[in-house]
Amino acid sequence: MSDARPGRTARRDGIPLGRIAGIPVVLAWSWFIIAAFVVVVFGPQVAGLYRGIGIGAYVVALAYAVLLAASVLVHELAHALTARVFGWPTTRIVLNLWGGHTQFENFAASPGRSLVVALAGPAANLVLALGGWVAIIILEPAGVVNLLSNILVWANFLVAAFNVLPGLPLDGGRIVESAVWRVTGSQEKGTVAAGWSGRIIAVGLVAAVVIFPLLAGGQPSTSMVIVAVLMAGFLWLGASSAIANAQMRLRLPAVSAGRLKQPAVGMRAGTSVAQVRRLLADRPGISVVLTSPEGLPEAVVDHDALSAVPEPQAESTPANAVARALAPGAYVPEFAEGQELIQYLARLAGSEYAVTDRHGTVTGLLHQSVVIAAITGRSHPSSN
Repeated sequence: MSDARPGRTARRDGIPLGRIAGIPVVLAWSWFIIAAFVVVVFGPQVAGLYRGIGIGAYVVALAYAVLLAASVLVHELAHALTARVFGWPTTRIVLNLWGGHTQFENFAASPGRSLVVALAGPAANLVLALGGWVAIIILEPAGVVNLLSNILVWANFLVAAFNVLPGLPLDGGRIVESAVWRVTGSQEKGTVAAGWSGRIIAVGLVAAVVIFPLLAGGQPSTSMVIVAVLMAGFLWLGASSAIANAQMRLRLPAVSAGRLKQPAVGMRAGTSVAQVRRLLADRPGISVVLTSPEGLPEAVVDHDALSAVPEPQAESTPANAVARALAPGAYVPEFAEGQELIQYLARLAGSEYAVTDRHGTVTGLLHQSVVIAAITGRSHPSSN
C-alpha cells in the first residue's frame, strides 16, 4: 500500500526505469520529444553517410538518442552520489526534454559542498568523453559503431563544456553562486547573481548563432537558430525561476505576523453591536475579533454588516450576527515569521488569521493577501 501512491505519481511524470544505488530513475514523457527530434534530424544524415542502410539509419539515430540519455543519466548520478557523501537525501533522477535533473530533499549546504556536487556532473561527462576517446584509439571501431562512438565522445564533451558555463540553471552557475555566497554570506544573493549570469548566457547563445555567421559573410543556419532559441529559452526560464525563488527567500525574514498584521482587538463573543460601535468610535479603523469564553479567536466583525444594523436594535443584536467566522485554529503568534509562518498558514483553511501575543491576547488580524504580497514583493490592496 505504501508504494501505490508514489508509483502512480511516477507513471504520471513518465516511465519508472527502476533504481540505481537506491535512487529512483524516471524517464519523463517529454524525453520522447527530443528523441523524435534526434531521429528526424540525424536519420537522414546517417542515411547519407551509409548508402543502402535504409530504415536502419533511423535506428542508428535512435541509438544516439538513447546513448545521449545514458550520458545524462551518468551526469545526474554523479550529482546524486556526490551529494550522498555530504548526507544530502536524493528524491529521484528525472530524464526529460532538457536532459535531466536530480531532485533533492531539504539539506544543509555550504558554498564548497554546493560547488563540488554541481561540478561532479560535468566531470563525469568529461571522464566518459576521455574514456571513449581512448577506446576509439585502442579498438579502432568501424562503420556505424565508429560513428556512434565518436558521437558519444563529442556529446559528452559538449555536455560537460556547456554545463560548466557560469550561469544558472547550468551546473557552472554554482561557481558564481558559491563565490558570491562565500563573499556575502548569503546563498540567495549568490543565486540572484548566478541567475543574471544565466540570462546573459542565454542572450549570448542566440547572438553567437546569429552574429558569427553574418560576420563570416554567410547566413545563420535555420536549424541552429531554432535549437539556439529553444536552449536560450530553457536557460532564461531556469535562470528567471532561480532569481525569483532566491528573491522570495531574501524577503522571508520580513514576513512576520507581528510586522504584517492589521491592528485588532479581541472582544468576547456575545458582545452587542452597540458595544462594538462604541469601541470603534474611540479606535476607528481597528478590527474586532470575537473570542470564545476560553479566549480563542472565533470570528471577525464585518464593518459593513455592523453599520447596517439599525440603531434601535444595536443593544440587543450580538456582534456574532455581523461577523464572519474564522477557520478552526486560524490564529498565529505575533512572533511567528519566515518559513515557519508560511508553512503553518499553509495548513490552515481560510484567508485571514487572528494574531495573538505571548499571553494569547488578540493584537491583530493577518490577511493571506498581505502575506503573499510580502513574499512576492508585489503591492496588495488594503483590507478592512
